Amino acid sequence: MLKIHPLYFLSLIAFLFSCADTEKPNEDFGLDYQPLEVDLFWEYEVSETIVFGENDEESSDYFLRDKVDYTFLNAENELVYVVVREKSLDRSNWSVIGSYSLHYRNLALVRTFENKKTVNLVFPPKLQKTWDAQVFNSEDPDEYEISFVGKIDVGQQSFSKSLKVLQEEDDDEITFRDNRYEVFAKGIGLVEQYYEVLTYCSRNDCLGQMLVDSGRRTHLKIIGYGKL
Repeated sequence: MLKIHPLYFLSLIAFLFSCADTEKPNEDFGLDYQPLEVDLFWEYEVSETIVFGENDEESSDYFLRDKVDYTFLNAENELVYVVVREKSLDRSNWSVIGSYSLHYRNLALVRTFENKKTVNLVFPPKLQKTWDAQVFNSEDPDEYEISFVGKIDVGQQSFSKSLKVLQEEDDDEITFRDNRYEVFAKGIGLVEQYYEVLTYCSRNDCLGQMLVDSGRRTHLKIIGYGKL
């Protein structure tokens, strides 16, 4: 009778496991909820209201276009994508109004604007996942949460694979209102952004009446995207 050495079985088992690991597909971390590549662009229609004081506000409608212009390696050897932001009133004549950068760090999407870093999304994105958006700053923690995953309608468009990042939802009805969120669609990126930060009149004669005396309300909705 042929005898097989026990070490043969151990080697065979190790080989089978190594094959299984090799054939296992790479995990999808969902990085394409915010694709990053030079020449990608996103166009948004914007509605904005700025409150300067009681009964003193200014509303406007315009368009924004964000374009990934170039990349560079930062001090941490991370690939950083520089996004140029343009503004237009007619989608024909555009003027540059600023820029910001995006990069991935430890499965987090980091947005740098005016030298301030915020973590706007984490990967892989899952419902009710939370994180500190200010983890790379010296400021107080600011918890973001993925509050919805699924189909979302933005303007006239529907996105079947999308998620909503709830940044803040607070209104004490006495001194302030702070409502902010962003929506990302798989394969596209940021498709909606809502920013509403207002302060209420706090004088004795208007306290508790929710009379807005300062702040801004800005709503971005995507209308076009692609690669140049």
